[in-house]
This record gives sequence, C-alpha cells and structure tokens, in this order.
Amino acid sequence: MEIPTIDLQDFEYTLPEDRIAKFPLEKRDHSQLLHYKLGQISHYHFYDLPELLPANALLVYNDTKVIPARLIFQRETGAKIEIFLLAPIAPTTVIAEIMLAKFPVTWQTLIGNAKKWKNEELLKGRIRVGEKEVILQARLHDREAMSVEFSWDDPEVAFVDLVEASGEVPLPPYLNRKAEKEDKDRYQTVYSKKEGAVAAPTAGLHFTEEVFEKLRKKGIQEAQVTLHVSAGTFQPIKVKEVTEHPMHSEQIQVTRETLKQLLENAGKTIAVGTTSVRTLESIYWYGVQILEGKGEKLEIEKLFPYQSRAVLPGKKEALQAILEVMNREGKDTLLGHTEIFIFPGYRYQMIDALITNFHQPGSTLILLISTILGKDWKKVYQEALDKNYRFLSYGDSSLLWL
Repeated sequence: MEIPTIDLQDFEYTLPEDRIAKFPLEKRDHSQLLHYKLGQISHYHFYDLPELLPANALLVYNDTKVIPARLIFQRETGAKIEIFLLAPIAPTTVIAEIMLAKFPVTWQTLIGNAKKWKNEELLKGRIRVGEKEVILQARLHDREAMSVEFSWDDPEVAFVDLVEASGEVPLPPYLNRKAEKEDKDRYQTVYSKKEGAVAAPTAGLHFTEEVFEKLRKKGIQEAQVTLHVSAGTFQPIKVKEVTEHPMHSEQIQVTRETLKQLLENAGKTIAVGTTSVRTLESIYWYGVQILEGKGEKLEIEKLFPYQSRAVLPGKKEALQAILEVMNREGKDTLLGHTEIFIFPGYRYQMIDALITNFHQPGSTLILLISTILGKDWKKVYQEALDKNYRFLSYGDSSLLWL
C-alpha cells in the first residue's frame, strides 16, 4: 500500500448541534438503521438487522466494558479534584489484571483542578462497597506525567469494586452534560463483559437480546474480540499532514476460539463498530508481522500496513501463523496493543461489512468510514442528515458493505 496525501478538508461536513443525540432512545433497537450496499441507500430500524444479513455471516463484536473512569475527590479545603483513569502503569499494564488487583495500583490519568493538588497531599474518599466502608487514597506519583497511585485499606476489595462503587460514567465530551443514573446502564452494551474501556464501543449500544435471538435463529454466528477503548478515540486531528496524527494505542485481546472462528468462517464477516474493525485488521497484520520475521510480540504500529510489500499473505495464512505461535507458546489468548491507523488507501483484509454509528467531522473515524464508502461517504452522511438521523454515541446506526 502507498500512503496517499490526505486533505482533511475533504472529510469535513456540517453537523448541527441539534443533531447530536444527547440521550439514548427509550428502546435500544428502535434506532434508525441506514443500509448502504453497492452504492444504494435504504432505511430500516435496528430491529430489522437480522433480515439484512446473510444466514452464514459471522458477526464480530467488542465485549469490552466501560468503567466509571471519573473519580472525584474533595480536599479538606472543599476544592474538588477529578481524576480520569486513562491506562494502567503498575504493577502491570494488563487492564484485566489491574482491575482485579487488591493492592496499590498506578494509572496514567487526566487531572482536573490539578493546580490545587499539592505534591505531598493524599486525597481520601470514603466508599461504600456492599456492606463495607473502604477508604480510597490517591497520591500524585508524577505530576508532569499525571500518574496517580491508588491504595485502600481493605485487602479483600478489588480496585474494580471501588471504581464501580464511586466512579462516574465517562460520557464523551461532545455530549456536553453530566452523566445521569440512566447512563450507567445505557452507555454500555448488553454484552459488555471485560472491564477496561473509558469510552463505549457505541455501535453495539443498539443490540438487544431480542435482536440476538433473531440473529441466532437465522444461523448467524457470533465471535467476540476485546479492545479497551481509550480516550484517544475523541482526539481531534490537529496536524496538517494527517498521517502524522498521534494515533492512540489501545489494548486488545483475542482468544484462540475467535481466531478459529475467523479461520473457518465461510460466510461474510461483519464487524460491529470501528473498534472491532481495528482489532480484526490488527490481527491480520500481526500474522503478517510473524510471517515476515519481524517479531512475535503483538504491537501494531500505526503505519505498519502501509509498508511496501511485493506480496501480501492471505487471511488464512496470517491466522494460521498466529495459531502456530500460540500453540508453540501454549497460549489460549492473544494480548497486545494496536495503534493501527485506517485511512483512504487502506485495503481491508478481514471484513465484508461494518455496523457503525455516525461520526464527528474531520475525525479518524470518518477517515475509516471513507475506506469503506469511498467518496460516497458524503452522500451517506447527507442522506442521514436529510432523514433526521441522530448522530454520535447515542445516535442512530448504519450497515455499510464494502
């Protein structure tokens, strides 16, 4: 693949403030669903999704779970300090492990009102966890790096319990409102399982058990991947040369079972959300990395797919290479990071279609959408605006075919 010259102005559109969905619909699967295939656009509701997918399709969704990542502490002076959890630093960077830790942990964070937090000061909060009252302490580990160490006085309580009991839902900044009680459930997919995301994989918010039941009756298969969505997903592109945008690195986890499903799937592969796309495509490039003898650590750099290659291996060859490494090392789960950057010029290796919401103008996600729709992305977005679709995280959905 060659890296094209990208003019960000070509990926802008006007999004009126009143088209941003500030709250979810009463019923998840009653959102509108725009269907795009072979240049044609049609309109449905999300509960119609099973009718639009072929019977032998494989639906791949991201089972990450959003943690209430906003922790509020109050100094003795009354000043409030907000600590937003970004990524774990110590004693491990593995999110699944640090969430279950019952001893001090250190996180990279964003700190609101940081100027009022003295270096030597311990912030304390009393948190009700079940029948217990636990004191959670926060200590500045490194002010410049905004890393914070958390400790608590009950070794039977896990960090995840404290976060769940006291944290606030990290709603996207563009919603411009405080989280409400309803958000704790609605800013979460019904299949969320593995704690660690600080933003929801919003394409999955429309699914209900009723939709899944219809999909299963039709014989549509399901597979899970995990990508813990980071706050970087909202980071705007500020550089003139788009490819120099600092893509966020996100932790991914894929099981042997899912790899086998992908290898054996004879039908279409439909990704639920851009996070699932990033994970699936990263898996392919990890296989390429192994086949090219460039290491067996799962760390996909943002421009790795665009390196010049005479021949690209097929999907099955890449997946088989990964399984061989896992067999040799006795692993049942892949764990690593990806900062893959998908923009015009990218060629998909793993998917046939994408289920996704409608994204912000000039964002990395619009660039990704354009790799599926080409110049038709403008037509699709204008149609959605004309038909009164709701946009962004709590907005409506689309099913887009390559």
